[in-house]
Amino acid sequence: MKVETVVPSGVVPTLCRMCETRCAINVHIKNQVLTDITPFEGHPINRGKICPRGGAALDLFYHMDRILTPLKRLDNGSFKEIPYEQALDEISAKMTSLKKRFGARSVGAWKGEGLGFHQQEAYVRRFIHGFGSPNYFSNDSACYNGRYLGNHLVCGFWNAFPEFERAKLIILLGTNPPICHPPFMREFADARSQGAKLVMIDPRLNPVACYADIFAQPYPGTDGALAWGLIRYLIKTNNYDSDLVDRYAIGFDKIAAYAEKFTPEYVQQQSGIYGYVVEEIAQLIIKNRPDISIYPGAGLEHHENGVNSIRALTILSCLSGALGQPSGMFRPEPLGIRDLIPFDDLPPDDPGPIGADKFPVLYDIRRECHTMTAMDYMLGKGEYPLKGMILAAANPAVSNPNTRKVAKALASLDLLVVNDFFMTRTARMAHYILPAATFLEREELHFYPTQQRVNITRKVARVEGIRNEYLIWYDLAQHLGFGENLFPWKEDTEVNRWLLEPTGLTVDKLRQYPQGYVYKPIDYQKFLSGQLPTPSGKLEFASPYLQRLGLSEVPEYHPPAYRQEPDANYPFVMTTGARKSLLYHSRHQNIQRFRDVHPDAEMEINPADAADLGIADGDKVRVVSRVGELVIRAAVKHAAELRQGVVEIYHGWEDWPVNVLTPDDINDPISGFPLLKAVPVGIEKIEDSVT
Repeated sequence: MKVETVVPSGVVPTLCRMCETRCAINVHIKNQVLTDITPFEGHPINRGKICPRGGAALDLFYHMDRILTPLKRLDNGSFKEIPYEQALDEISAKMTSLKKRFGARSVGAWKGEGLGFHQQEAYVRRFIHGFGSPNYFSNDSACYNGRYLGNHLVCGFWNAFPEFERAKLIILLGTNPPICHPPFMREFADARSQGAKLVMIDPRLNPVACYADIFAQPYPGTDGALAWGLIRYLIKTNNYDSDLVDRYAIGFDKIAAYAEKFTPEYVQQQSGIYGYVVEEIAQLIIKNRPDISIYPGAGLEHHENGVNSIRALTILSCLSGALGQPSGMFRPEPLGIRDLIPFDDLPPDDPGPIGADKFPVLYDIRRECHTMTAMDYMLGKGEYPLKGMILAAANPAVSNPNTRKVAKALASLDLLVVNDFFMTRTARMAHYILPAATFLEREELHFYPTQQRVNITRKVARVEGIRNEYLIWYDLAQHLGFGENLFPWKEDTEVNRWLLEPTGLTVDKLRQYPQGYVYKPIDYQKFLSGQLPTPSGKLEFASPYLQRLGLSEVPEYHPPAYRQEPDANYPFVMTTGARKSLLYHSRHQNIQRFRDVHPDAEMEINPADAADLGIADGDKVRVVSRVGELVIRAAVKHAAELRQGVVEIYHGWEDWPVNVLTPDDINDPISGFPLLKAVPVGIEKIEDSVT
């Protein structure tokens, strides 16, 4: 591995990308070797601290298993190294052939979590639309889009990260900030030191819950009932922002009527949260409004009715007066850079984006296709065949539901290209593997919207033979004949100069601000001076847009299927996705010091359930759902850690892919998200064989 660093020796500031928090770091270089990662002291996001994942960036960069040259799969399933130009020639020839035989839409592109979002997403979208296909896919089909849509349908925007430190009440639902968003913990601590109250809603006892004033464990998938119970309480006691409702909202009468049935007793029956606890939470909202932060995590997205639960929580925030408050829902203003995604100027040659007929809201608002439906198209069960796919740092053979079906679908493709760091379960199925560059090998703009701050990351090093993700899309576009028009920039610094040109900022200027550049003061109540970015220009408590699509105008609550129609064959409900302290989705498992902490997968189970099944801590068990089964080790937790009847399995293991158990045909009707957090399962102990 031959590495060329930007300076022979010294310290280079940049942003970490071991997760999407994007903490500021210093990369230390000595004699052309990256020697250490330390926190950058002056950045307001992480304030001189980094987590162990950030410190392991060099483990990733120098990993002995890192793919360093293009690979081609042979007929016997093995791979051989080939020159980069040969790989491009063969991939582009196969794409051209598929386009000629089946149309441009027979090829798709899929952006994964492993490389990042924002600019990386834009490159992929620009490329596949340039090719003429509407079929852009991403990991957001199963994470993020549900919360985005839930907020967007009410407000027209989503501010994912309010200023928690300025809240008097923080309500967290289905999230685990110490693992998912470590910098939040400093903000929580600041708020708590000033007397803020904290409410944690989660079926699992996570670390934040230990410090909460109220911790409630609902049945998975019932958060919407709680949201409606709180809405009802505010309306019935006349403790809501009536001025906001009168001036800036439509549909209030409809939500007021729908909320009537959500009495504390009804919420208790639906969610398992005691009625008096519902009232206590409502009273905290009344006492502390409008300085309230209500934050739904990814745990709320992965249900049959996830978007409507999030819509209801967004309405609750608005009623509490949090719209336009620093701690609540203010609308960040963009810098005004150019757009890399040519939606208007470059319509696809072929119509029919995959999944847009089944889940039109996902495509209308996010312009994204549905990955679960894509598997059917690969298997010949769609309107047209999907024959080719380019995946950039995506691992759907682990991360997508019903992974046995995913494997069958990927294996059916005429062309599968994977751009990744390592030989993942998905990469092993590829016809071609192109080596991926780490975040230390690229320059990009990154925005912190709620601070209206922009950073430019630094390219710290170049590894011989590896092209970063912009250059890979650039090279493929040139080979396919549309690079001159859509990818005219020779490298990513040129892209960034072009993006920034309308703003008056320059790449050189941003490099002088490793702490980030605040491009505009925040106007928290900007919505008061104009319309909201919704179809009506107002808060849409009831959505005429959804009603026209035949979907529920009001965010109705529907109990999860396992509660409505219990199946004796699957008496437990399994949730997936609670993150580990050092792992991140399916990443970092091959960093040995992390694996020493998390050596293998576990099924977390309540001790009463374990006793009923005769299971001891460490026993092997078989977990069975209607789509598959998984053998895994049991971890018997404290009775307070996990609600009885609920089991939890981390979702990213290559060797124990929990998504063999999750269905792909039970989807939220708005987002199309799969059911990942309330899957009925059966459990049996596997007796040790006696020799």
